[in-house]
Amino acid sequence: MFFIFSKLLDFVLSPAVWLVGLVMLALLVRNARWQKRLLWAAATGLVLFTNPALLNAAMLAWEIPPVTLRQLGHHDAGILLTGITEGRKSPHDRVYVSQGADRLLHTLWLYRAGRIRRIIITGGSGAVGGAQGHSEAKELQILLRLAGVPKQAILLETRSRNTRENALFTKQLLAQHPEIKSTVLITSAFHQRRAIGCFAKVGLHPAPFPAGYYSSDHKPTLAYWLVPGDQPLALWSILLHEMAGYAVYRVLGYAS
Repeated sequence: MFFIFSKLLDFVLSPAVWLVGLVMLALLVRNARWQKRLLWAAATGLVLFTNPALLNAAMLAWEIPPVTLRQLGHHDAGILLTGITEGRKSPHDRVYVSQGADRLLHTLWLYRAGRIRRIIITGGSGAVGGAQGHSEAKELQILLRLAGVPKQAILLETRSRNTRENALFTKQLLAQHPEIKSTVLITSAFHQRRAIGCFAKVGLHPAPFPAGYYSSDHKPTLAYWLVPGDQPLALWSILLHEMAGYAVYRVLGYAS
C-alpha cells in the first residue's frame, strides 16, 4: 500500500495539475469575484513555476553539494542506487537509461579512479506491478560489465523497490561481506538526503557522493531571471515529490 501511495505523489504534487485544477475550477464557479481570483492564482502560479531562476535556487538549496575526490578518499565499495532505467521500452535487447545516468557514470568513474574497490548495485523493479524477475540492478550490471568492470567486483541486491528497502536489503548483503568496512552512497543529488537518512536509520553510514544535478550555477543574465521555460514546471514536480517523500519517511521512522 505504501509503495502505491508513493507513486501517487507524482500526480498529486504536480504544479501542472494544480494550475489546470485552478483554471477548471474558475470555469465551474458562478461567482465572478472568485472566478477572477482563481484565474489570477493560476496566472501567478504559471509565472512562478516556469521561472528557471526560482527553480534553480530551490534546487541549489535542496541538493547536496558536490564532493571532490580528495574529500571522498578511498573506500571498500560504492553503493549505487537504481531508478535510472526504463524497463517498459521495447525492444528489450538493450538497457535504456534515463536522466539519472550520472549515478552510473560517476560510479564507474570512482571505480576507475581507484576510489572504490567494489560496486554494490541495489534495486529490483521500481514500477507498480513490475515484471517478476525484472531487476534494475541486473541491467546496470550489464552496462558496468560492458565498461570493463570485472564480475567479481560487482555485488547485486535485486529485491528492493524503494529507498527504504535499498537500505534494509543492502545491510543484509553487507552482513555477508564483512571485508567491506567503508562505503560510498552514490545517488542523485536531490535524492541524497533521503537516501543517507534511510541508510543511517538501519545503522549504515556511507559517505555521500551526489551525482546527476538538476541545479546549475547562477547566471548573471537578464534571460536567466525573466525568460520562462517549460522544464522548470516538470522539475518542480520532481523536487516537491522528493521533499514530500523525505518528510513522510521521517514521520514513519524510515529515515533519520
